[in-house]
Amino acid sequence: MSTTAIGLTCIAIMLVMIAFRAPIALSMAAMGFIGFGSIVAFDPAISILGTGPFETLSNYSFSPVPMFILMGVFASKAGMSQELFTGARTLFGSWRGGMGLAAVTSCGIFSAISGSSMATAASMSRVALPEMEKNGYAPTLATGTLAAGGTLGIMIPPSIALLLYALITEQSVGDMFIAGVIPGLLGLVLYGVTVAVLVILYPNIAQPGEATTLKQKLVGLKGLVPFTGVFLFIIGGIYSGWFTPTEAAAVGAAATWLIATVRGMNFEKFLEAIQETLVMSAMIFFMIIGAEIFGYFLSVSRISFTLVEWVDALQLTPYMVLFCILILFVLLGCVMDSIAMLLLTVPVVYPLVEAAGFDPIWFGIIAVITVELGLITPPVGMNVFVIKSVAPHISIGAMYKGVLPFVVSDLVRLALIIAFPALAVGLL
Repeated sequence: MSTTAIGLTCIAIMLVMIAFRAPIALSMAAMGFIGFGSIVAFDPAISILGTGPFETLSNYSFSPVPMFILMGVFASKAGMSQELFTGARTLFGSWRGGMGLAAVTSCGIFSAISGSSMATAASMSRVALPEMEKNGYAPTLATGTLAAGGTLGIMIPPSIALLLYALITEQSVGDMFIAGVIPGLLGLVLYGVTVAVLVILYPNIAQPGEATTLKQKLVGLKGLVPFTGVFLFIIGGIYSGWFTPTEAAAVGAAATWLIATVRGMNFEKFLEAIQETLVMSAMIFFMIIGAEIFGYFLSVSRISFTLVEWVDALQLTPYMVLFCILILFVLLGCVMDSIAMLLLTVPVVYPLVEAAGFDPIWFGIIAVITVELGLITPPVGMNVFVIKSVAPHISIGAMYKGVLPFVVSDLVRLALIIAFPALAVGLL
């Protein structure tokens, strides 16, 4: 059997394993080991099993991962979601649909600290959804807003997805974070516009909120300042060169710990935060180790090179290649965790991106937005199921109906960044 045939067979078996709900990290590691052993030899494959995990876990470049996770967990323990939603709600006052705009705004700020789309969707839904239902919001608008707002966590830096993409493709982590600022804020703005348009077209899906005075708005704004300040300090520090992304992760975690402590986080909650961080970090590092072993197999199987030659023979234009990659990302993003999907697919498709001549930083932003789109795209959409677990009384059909306008919004953002690359790389 040829090297390429062995490679394709191992990839097919891995996908079948994933389809039958085998852990993605284990599937990548197992088929990477078997594939490498079949092509080269099993003695060096066993050696990789011994050295690969150690090299990954001792790699200094991966140290920001647990720090950014810890930052998000501290923010959650500080009761950040409630404070953010309450503060944003006072800003929009009596606007029709103002509570929806408040949900989008608070999701954006929360996701900038947590870095996790599903954590944002889960935390904000517990706080905002009951209030929106109580105030006469249609279930479609309420759940659609929160599911879409949760996806901002994968784009607004500091984002673990952007961090891992940079490490996989050997790009600057700082550049990836800076490149994600405008697309992330653009997503926040477009979601707000979507809510406003829906309320204008269908006034009965949302009710006006309570009018608030200027003093109340200023008090509400005060609740948004600490966490917004952490985000601005981290991005400003990286952009100005005050500290590296790794140092920024430590600074952000320390600042968020301080805010959480001032807001009443006791020692018991501190230990819970450490435990949650360890569990989440272990899951991500397990996937990274699996991807590393799978990467050794890809390099000896030469599948990526064969794929480049095959695409070249088809004489596809660069943007046709990009379109095919993005369709693959949307389909996989519907059914897979975003981190696992990036670790699995980027090593395979990145040579195609290089051969097509695209800027790797720009493509990283495009890829992450597309993965973000998959988080709310039917027939699965991971964020939709997260909100379903919080609100079992709302039908999944109503939730899918609610997210469709936001899918359109994301497609508009994707088209804008493809048409105007400066939106992603203009700050670099």
